[in-house]
Amino acid sequence: MTLSELFQTLKTLSKADLNSVKQFLESLDLNYNGFEDFLLSKKSENGISCPHCNSFNIKKNGHKGLIQRFVCKDCNKTFTSRNNTITFSSKKSFATWKKYIECMMLGLSVRKSAEICGINKDTAFIWRHKILDALQNMASDVKLDGIVEADETFFAISFKGNHKKSTNFVMPRKAHKRGKQTHLRGLSHEKVCVPCAVNCNGLSIAKITNLGRVGAKDIHHAFDNRIVSNSILCTDAIACYNDFAKTNKLELIQLKTGKSKLGIYHIQHINSYHSMLKKWIKRFNGVSTKYLNNYLIWHNFVNYAKENYAEKTKIFTDFVFTTNKKSLSKNIPLRPVIPLVA
Repeated sequence: MTLSELFQTLKTLSKADLNSVKQFLESLDLNYNGFEDFLLSKKSENGISCPHCNSFNIKKNGHKGLIQRFVCKDCNKTFTSRNNTITFSSKKSFATWKKYIECMMLGLSVRKSAEICGINKDTAFIWRHKILDALQNMASDVKLDGIVEADETFFAISFKGNHKKSTNFVMPRKAHKRGKQTHLRGLSHEKVCVPCAVNCNGLSIAKITNLGRVGAKDIHHAFDNRIVSNSILCTDAIACYNDFAKTNKLELIQLKTGKSKLGIYHIQHINSYHSMLKKWIKRFNGVSTKYLNNYLIWHNFVNYAKENYAEKTKIFTDFVFTTNKKSLSKNIPLRPVIPLVA
C-alpha cells in the first residue's frame, strides 16, 4: 500500500477508529524524537551543559539513530539530552509522559493514571515518585519573603505497603488496621512532625524533621536560609521560634494561645494550608511516611501555588523533564521508612 492509498483509507474510518489510530501513533516513540526535540529546545535556552561535570564546553558528536549525541571537551564523556533526567531509560513515548503529567496535575490515583496512560500501575507508581523527586529540585530553591506564617502539623507514622516479600524491611510493630489512630495520645513518637511555612505569594515550604514535639533544632533544619532576612515571621506562642528568628534576622510576631490575630498579623493562611494538606493526603487513603515528603511538594505546587492550571502544567512539564535528577526505579522502594532530617 502506498502512502496516498493509506491516506485515502484513513478518510473512510469512523471517528472512534481514527482516535484509536491516533492513540497508537502517540504510543510509538520514534527514536525518542519527541523527547529529543523538546529537551534540546528547552536546554538550548540556557545552554546545553555536560550532565557529568556541568561544563558548557561541549560539541556535537554524531547521532545514534535520530538522537543527537554530544561530547564534553573537559571530561571527555559522551551524552544525549536525556542523560541524568528522570526519563533517561524510559521506553515510553513523550506523549505518554505528558499525559501522565496531566494526571498528576489533577491529583489522580495511581490506578486511574495507569488506566488513562495505558501503562502498568507499578510503572505509574514509579513515575509518580521520579517526577516528584525532580520537583524536589524546584522546592529546594524556594525562599519565602514578606509576611511569612509558620506552624507545625503532624501525621501518624505509616508503614503502608506490601512487605510480605520484602527482603530489607521488617514491620517494627503490629499493623494499625484500616488506618486506626496511633495508640498513644498527644504528640508522641508515633507521629512525624512537619514544620510548614507560607507567604502571601503562594510559596510554601514543608518537610518532615522529627518525631513528636518540635524543637529549636528542628525549626532550624526546616527553615534556615529558606526565609529571607528582614521578613516578618508570624507564629503561635511556641518558644523555639525565638532563636530561629534571631539567627535569621527576622522580625518575630507571636500570637498568644487561643488568639488567631494580632492587628494586621495572623496565622490564618498557615491554618488554611494545613487544612488543604490534610484533605490532599486523605484522598490517597493514607501515604507511607517514606514518601510523605514527595506528597508535601506535590501539594505545595498543585494546590497552593497561585498560577493557573495551564501555567502550572507548563512549569511542571518544563521543569521535571529538563532538571538534572538521577532517580533509579530500583532505589525508590528502598528509602528510609521514616525520612528524618540528619
